[in-house]
Amino acid sequence: MNDWTPKPIPSAAVAKLPLTPEEGFLLSRLDGFTSVRHLPALTGFPPERVQAILARLVEHGAVLPAPTPAPVPPPATPAARTGAASEEPQAGSEEPLPLEEEEPAGEAEEPEDATVEAAAGNWRQLFERQLHPLPEDQRASRARSAEDPELSAFCFDPVPAVIKSVLENTRVGLGHARLIARHHHNPVGLEALCGRASFASDAGVRRWLVRNPQLPVSLFRRLWGGRRLMEQYKVAMDRDVPEGTRRTAREVMRTRFNTAPAEERVELILNTEGRVLASLVGLAVDGKTAALLCGRTYRSPMLIQNIARWSAAPPTLIVHLLKQEAVRRQPMLRQLLQRHPNAPADAKRGG
Repeated sequence: MNDWTPKPIPSAAVAKLPLTPEEGFLLSRLDGFTSVRHLPALTGFPPERVQAILARLVEHGAVLPAPTPAPVPPPATPAARTGAASEEPQAGSEEPLPLEEEEPAGEAEEPEDATVEAAAGNWRQLFERQLHPLPEDQRASRARSAEDPELSAFCFDPVPAVIKSVLENTRVGLGHARLIARHHHNPVGLEALCGRASFASDAGVRRWLVRNPQLPVSLFRRLWGGRRLMEQYKVAMDRDVPEGTRRTAREVMRTRFNTAPAEERVELILNTEGRVLASLVGLAVDGKTAALLCGRTYRSPMLIQNIARWSAAPPTLIVHLLKQEAVRRQPMLRQLLQRHPNAPADAKRGG
């Protein structure tokens, strides 16, 4: 049961359910990626209390029930293993490379939970009506020992000193960190938030940080400079990210492209079908990257077309593409490749 990851039901009419304050609070902390074993630290409830509340939330229809363990399949016979091996894709195919061996939980975009949104509105209202009128030094002092829902309300404070006090509170958790990343609009407070490694590495915190218009450029470079190229590309292309941060992400991606392993460069080019090449103008690739690109079969006209328009495409890759069946069947692609400045003379003549 500790490995179960409770997932809220987005279609549930939470406002109409007979939830107790404890049930509503725990439900607001469920993001669909946090397992049961981490909920006691996130909510402050003992493990047995968390289990009891989750059971009631399942009965109310607010949370999906825990999956039943799948039966263990019998060991495969040698013949079955041979048959399975014959179905594997052949080497040299154009299938996109996996983004990672196992994508970290929470890196994918998750739908916004209406329960969290409703709770956030209540916390903001609590802050504006009861806490904001207090002097700043009193709010900072009070935030160090506050409990929920008051602790969550303090996450909406615009003063960095109060946010630092929230982060010093022993009850602060990932839910509070995500609120700060999303709703606090002072670079000093965001720097303090990312001073905690456990918060800076959380997928939810990172997602809201890049959408925060006050995210400092220096902080973005520090957090994303060493990330994989595909992660940097996703930020650069995300329309929910402010243009200033997207521009910084493109700069960081170009810098990272110069030093990234060849396999990571190929992964980026293939998984974006060459769309990323428009952001890599002026950057060349080394011999290993070119060799990896030439070791694949190309069937996507979009990918071939984008490579043909890439000024730094290696001559060996141009020759390799001209031999592809997809290029032979489409004269337009063949002409694009033959006109490339890096196309060898014999390829331009006869291709």
